[in-house]
Amino acid sequence: MGFGVVEKIGSKYRACSFGCLETPSDMSVPQRLDELYRGLREQINGCSPHFMAVEKLYFGRNTTTAENVWQARGVALLVGAQNDLFVLEPKPSEAKITVCGDGRAEKSQIQRMVQVILSLKEIPRPDDAADALAIALAGLALLPTSTIGRR
Repeated sequence: MGFGVVEKIGSKYRACSFGCLETPSDMSVPQRLDELYRGLREQINGCSPHFMAVEKLYFGRNTTTAENVWQARGVALLVGAQNDLFVLEPKPSEAKITVCGDGRAEKSQIQRMVQVILSLKEIPRPDDAADALAIALAGLALLPTSTIGRR
């Protein structure tokens, strides 16, 4: 599961933390979800965000993949609720528009623009981390004006 914490300071953006929470494939599903839960809690405790953006997903083909992703997404929403975070759910197309100005942008374009917007030395890796940063930037763009300027 990719994660990204972004801060807006004036007109500039900064990545506080980003990466990917991975779990061993030989763990049971409940254990893997618990690991994700603990990892997300650590990120929230370390960065103290004021809101959370969780990607709104749509699946139609691979039900096993969809089930795993929805379970992980549920863990993220639970962690947000337990920390009294305002939760936004941007669609992938909204992240693409926010970052690239085009709702059909290619993954490589998104990664490069995330790098530029956040003034990162390299394209964020793995891909899930770059996606999470794009979702975080979309969340900032979608925030109600009363919360602008917060993480």
